[in-house]
Amino acid sequence: MMLPSITFLDLETTGATPLRDRITEIALVRFDDGVETARWQTLVNPEQPIPPFIQSLTGIDNNMVAQAPTFEQVADILLAFLEGTVLAAHNVRFDHGFLKSEFKRIGITLRQKVLCTVKLSRLLYPQFYSHGIDAIVQRHQITGLARHRAMGDVDAILVMLADAKRDLGEDTLRAAAQKLLAAPTLPPHIDAHLVGELPETPGVYLFYGENDLPLYIGKSVNLRARVLSHFSSDHASTKEMRMTQEMKRFEWIPTAGEFSALLLESRLVKERQPVYNRQLRRERQLCSWHFNAHAQPLLTLVGEQEIDPAAMQTLFGTFKTKRQALEALRNIVEQHQLCPSLCGLESARTGACFAYQLKRCKGACCGAESKDIHALRLQQALMAHKLKSWPFAGIIGIEEHHHENDLREIHVFSHWTYLGVATDDDSLQAILERQTLLKFDLDTYKLLLKVLGQKKTRILHLPTAAAVSNYHEADA
Repeated sequence: MMLPSITFLDLETTGATPLRDRITEIALVRFDDGVETARWQTLVNPEQPIPPFIQSLTGIDNNMVAQAPTFEQVADILLAFLEGTVLAAHNVRFDHGFLKSEFKRIGITLRQKVLCTVKLSRLLYPQFYSHGIDAIVQRHQITGLARHRAMGDVDAILVMLADAKRDLGEDTLRAAAQKLLAAPTLPPHIDAHLVGELPETPGVYLFYGENDLPLYIGKSVNLRARVLSHFSSDHASTKEMRMTQEMKRFEWIPTAGEFSALLLESRLVKERQPVYNRQLRRERQLCSWHFNAHAQPLLTLVGEQEIDPAAMQTLFGTFKTKRQALEALRNIVEQHQLCPSLCGLESARTGACFAYQLKRCKGACCGAESKDIHALRLQQALMAHKLKSWPFAGIIGIEEHHHENDLREIHVFSHWTYLGVATDDDSLQAILERQTLLKFDLDTYKLLLKVLGQKKTRILHLPTAAAVSNYHEADA
């Protein structure tokens, strides 16, 4: 066999969410030094009803598991089979996730090296598009299996690997398995077992140095893959190498999706000012041009603290510095022959401005052009820089739910301002009833613009606190 000790396992469950659903059947086959040393299967009482759809799919019904042992009753037997071996399964994160959850319920932390036979199939047979069990059964012309039963699916994988050994050679099989198991070089003081606990779900991760100094905060839709990429010496930059050398520990916070992770990352970086997050934590002097057709000059520069999120229709541009804002306005004024004085680029004066004398201004300053027409032309010229007005009648929630970690988060916004995150009805009600000062934040504005433009975004309209329950009734 391709590894000194490997155990092929498959589970049947009541559903797809480890935190909510339970195991109904376990089957495994263990190999040591290439020889099959154990074959074991058992039904498991999930201590909850099996949904009708799952019963029809697997053939395992409530009567079959009623007298079966619970997971706690078979846990010691299973641990003995897994001791000192690599756990292999088709889409191993599914099976491994269920095993970790079941063991956690009885106070045991499962630490196991794992190998995914879906990924192994892709390495061995890259010419094929699909690598699910059904595709493997068809590709290898496997017959006589109890499909969607645990041992039947294990046997399908064993047939595939036997064919691969015959057709591709044992060395190829071993090299593919070792490639998938190759572990990154971890920095000193980093617990390898903790790395093994990293989920393949969205979230934010935090690296700490000496004295718990925040070094770096990042986000990903796959925490495990992203964190491990920092430890890959093949791709590490000088900054990455220095950061991982200084790192003493790390932690992570799971989220319900990518948007949730982006919001959390942005907030934590601002709060904790990690050393290596230069881009997000860089100090800005954000400013924008405020237009008032009845004032002179027509434009005034306002800072981020002065921006009213409820009056975005009068604001143009988000500039990092006053110099950048002035340069952008000068280009607009020159391109459209506007008056520098009326636009606030020069001190107010009586009579024609210098630009009019050079024929670069149409003369709103001296009566050669109507000031109303000039104001309209200025507005039109600024349209490309106009900040978007709040497109909703009231407060909204943006909802994310991840079926693997079973997290559900509703992010509440009013006029581009982030009011908070709710995880249940009570916390949502509390956010809606809380009096929050609307404060503009450019990062939140940009994130919202992006997510609101995506069709998959789930938006809840929450004009009043009383409306909360209606949405949950509608979801049900």
